[in-house]
Amino acid sequence: MAITLKGVRTLLRYNDAANALVFEAAKGASDDSLDQRFPMGRGSLRRTLLHIWAGEDTWLKRWQGNVETPWPSEREPVAVSQIFEWMHNVKRERDAYIKGLQEPALDAVQRYRDSKGELFEALLADMLLQGCIHSTHHRAQAVNMLRNVDAGLVELDYMSWVRQPVES
Repeated sequence: MAITLKGVRTLLRYNDAANALVFEAAKGASDDSLDQRFPMGRGSLRRTLLHIWAGEDTWLKRWQGNVETPWPSEREPVAVSQIFEWMHNVKRERDAYIKGLQEPALDAVQRYRDSKGELFEALLADMLLQGCIHSTHHRAQAVNMLRNVDAGLVELDYMSWVRQPVES
């Protein structure tokens, strides 16, 4: 599959919009709802939201070839607004990184160390794609959790985001 910077940028803009919808719906949830146990995702809505942020942060570090930091404890009762603020900070750094990329960089092999210190390498294009799709699965889990705690319905369909109405 041909991965392009234009495609990566489009997917990242969609992810930002989808994340904002999920986090906005979760902001109104009570602590009991955020911490309710579910047999999916990371086990609760709060932990799943924290995992979405941690994944975004981790993939950015990997793209940059930086050593990733250990994932935060998903057991800490972090406020949804705090996690969303962390997401915004990652987005700002990520956007600056993506802006500086040129198409030929996608074919480069990128090396990175995971939080355990193990060395890995992969094409930057594949790593960018993984960073773009990682949160999709977890957002779907979060939406199901939101429905189960009556926090509202969130529409995350990609085509709903990109399609334009046509006047007849």
